[in-house]
Amino acid sequence: MFEVTQVGSWPRSRDLLRALRDKQQGRMTRAEFDTVADAEVRRCIALQVEAGVDVVVDGEHRRDNFYSFVTDKLDGTRLMSLAEMLDTVEDKAAFEEMLATLDVPASAIRNPTCTGKLARREPLAVDELRFVQQLTDKPVKVALPGPYLLTRSMWVGAHTRGAYRDKTEMGDDVVRILRQELQELCAAGASFVQFDEPVLTEIVLSEDNQRRTFM
Repeated sequence: MFEVTQVGSWPRSRDLLRALRDKQQGRMTRAEFDTVADAEVRRCIALQVEAGVDVVVDGEHRRDNFYSFVTDKLDGTRLMSLAEMLDTVEDKAAFEEMLATLDVPASAIRNPTCTGKLARREPLAVDELRFVQQLTDKPVKVALPGPYLLTRSMWVGAHTRGAYRDKTEMGDDVVRILRQELQELCAAGASFVQFDEPVLTEIVLSEDNQRRTFM
């Protein structure tokens, strides 16, 4: 009666986490990392098919997290830890309060910060889609970070104002990039594209759209 699918991300194995860390630190090439990630995606798809899932996902195994991975795909961005950003955020007191509530070190959370004009260097997820399509005939869902989340998290005034006057101007480029990605995903045969906007619940409930957001 209802089609079964999943949110998008799956738990990562220890081998994959180690490979991701090695790639980020330059100890593993992208091709070597993809070999590990390919195996994880194959396992993820096989388990979904065995369970009878109707619309499958790749588990987001190639991504650092569900939105910071865009730094690997976009020009004009730099992955910065929250610890690195402490001295450059607009409201340092509020930022420190937010850090105090986290259950992981600030150095462990990395944010895709806009440092120049945003441009798509390569597709965000089209290659992920095509790989999954080789593994199954089932419909495939692709999850992407939404435009509001990306605009709110990527804007750090001290680093971004050299390229954009304000968030709205930067947001226009974010929307343009996501629209182009959506068009290419549709053309490649994606059955479902999910834009994640978890921060919107905070806006609806608190009406606070100024506080820094790091997921």
